Amino acid sequence: MTKPVHIDGIDAYEGPHAIPGIRFRAARQALGVTSWGMNVLDLDPHTEGHPEHDHAGDGQEEVYFVIEGAAVLRLGERELVLKRGDFVRVAPEETRKLVTRDSGARILALGATPGRAFEPKM
Repeated sequence: MTKPVHIDGIDAYEGPHAIPGIRFRAARQALGVTSWGMNVLDLDPHTEGHPEHDHAGDGQEEVYFVIEGAAVLRLGERELVLKRGDFVRVAPEETRKLVTRDSGARILALGATPGRAFEPKM
């Protein structure tokens, strides 16, 4: 049955890989989505703990959407300032890292690998 799920009703991950200053909410699982990855990240102000990474190995492209606040997306040596309402697509081979400055941010992260069926990991 289709029903709405509020972001704040999705428990943040609290396991051994939790990162201080970041609350990771598994939105895909909460909604039962099976076609792509979807998470919500709540980042406190002055957060640098988001891991720098790329998806060159698995070919996953990601889209970030800023729901609230502002963040900086570091793409190698480049920095993009993202504010409420901004979307950005990141290619698989681009190294990326999200950080915040004076304000926090709530970011929707979507991901999938073009041409490949999505396989949920959790």
